[in-house]
Order: sequence, then structure tokens, then C-alpha cells
Amino acid sequence: MLWGLARPIGWLLALGLLVMGGWIGATRWHPSIARYPLQGIDLPIDPGPVDWGTVRASGADFAYIVATDGARRRALDFEANWAALPDAGLRRGAVHLFSLCQPAVDQANAFNVVVPRVDDALPAAVDISFRPDCADRPEPAKLIADLRGFLSTVEAHTGKPVLVRVSRSVDRAFGITAALPRPVWAVGNILTPSYPARTWQMWRATDMRHIDGTEGPVGWNVVAP
Repeated sequence: MLWGLARPIGWLLALGLLVMGGWIGATRWHPSIARYPLQGIDLPIDPGPVDWGTVRASGADFAYIVATDGARRRALDFEANWAALPDAGLRRGAVHLFSLCQPAVDQANAFNVVVPRVDDALPAAVDISFRPDCADRPEPAKLIADLRGFLSTVEAHTGKPVLVRVSRSVDRAFGITAALPRPVWAVGNILTPSYPARTWQMWRATDMRHIDGTEGPVGWNVVAP
């Protein structure tokens, strides 16, 4: 009887170890540096303490950090992190989290107030996502018009074209990459994305990677060679 129980328990342990090994592998994976020499991270809003020197030592060449969320929320540690990035040897870029529920012009103005115009900054980025705090689904033509206004306002401030970060589902719903002639930041775990209407300039290759220097998983990104 005991021998009969031992066999399925052994199988379960083996399966558990296999799953654990796969998860550990997924949290450490990143695309080949030989193919994509420039790689870096993006972090969620208010990510907690970050040791930027350790992040640099983990292989990141650049970091995108959230500056603003909609028209009314700003990242608590944006200024401190923004100032610390060059000293750690990292290129820096700012991200705005776009809300489908708030006026685009107000969001652009909020971003411009928080993010300074500096020559060493990477192009700013706007993230357009379906979010649990906003159920609105505007007509595609209206959203595209709103985004054009947002982009022109931010670009007048930063002096550089804005990166548009959009997932497959959002791009399918609104046709953003086809309608907006801007560099695309594509999103897709592990598999190289092919959904954008124009060639992507940056790819978030995984949002599961764990590196030293941060408290949680980070977005790991590569620049098109």
C-alpha cells in the first residue's frame, strides 16, 4: 500500500520541480544580446526602491519609467529616479499611461508639467491599454484624433517623436499603428510580435523578468537592430 502511494507522490514532486524550473527559466529569460545589442527595462508606476547601479550591472542599457497616469496622477518617485538614471550609466525615457476616460489635452499637459525637456532623454512613450479603472471604448476615429492631439502637444515639449506602446488587442480594436505614423513599441511575451502595421522599433519581450535591484518583475525590452 505504501509503495503504491509513493509512486504518485513521486510523480507529483517531479511535476512540481518541472513547473518550478520552467518558471525560474521564464523569469530569467531575455532575447539574445548578439541579435539585440541594446536592451533595457520599463517599470510600472511607483515601483518602490530601485538600485539603478545594480540594474545597470544586470545588463540594462536604458530604463523607461512612468511619469504620469491619466490627467491627475503623477508617479511619486519619478523626479528622484529620473535624476538618478544618468549617474548609474543608464539612458532614460519617460512613459505616460493614457486613459480612455480622460481628455487627451489634459493628459498631455500633465505629462509636460512633470517631465523636463532634456537633450539626453530618450523619446517619450505613451502606453495605450485597456484598464480596469476605465470602461470607455471610444470610436476609433475619435481616439485617433485625440491621440494626434496628445502626440503633437508632447512632441512640441520634448522635441522628439513619441513612442506608441500598444498591445495586440488594443491595436486590433483601434488600428493605432496603422493610423499614427510614429515609432511603435510592441508588446508580446517571448514570441516576436508581428501585429503592428509598421515595423516596431522596440519590443517588450517579457514582463516576467526578475533582476537584482528591483522589488518585482520588470518589463524587459529590446531595440530593433
